[in-house]
Amino acid sequence: MITVTRKDDREANENIIRRFNRRVLQSGVLANAKASQRFEKPISKTERRKKAIIRKSRNEEKLLNIKMGRVA
Repeated sequence: MITVTRKDDREANENIIRRFNRRVLQSGVLANAKASQRFEKPISKTERRKKAIIRKSRNEEKLLNIKMGRVA
């Protein structure tokens, strides 16, 4: 899992950093870390439907207020 990057005798530091970054990207370590940050618990179908109904009703209420001229 750990990527080791060794410096050659005449290699510039920028080249080492570039090689290291390329190996890290290819290994997928960063992608896994970012995906685990955004993890959400799976919710049931009924909860998802309830939330969708609430969203829809709020949106309809907002549109009605805009049409009636009650913009806050």
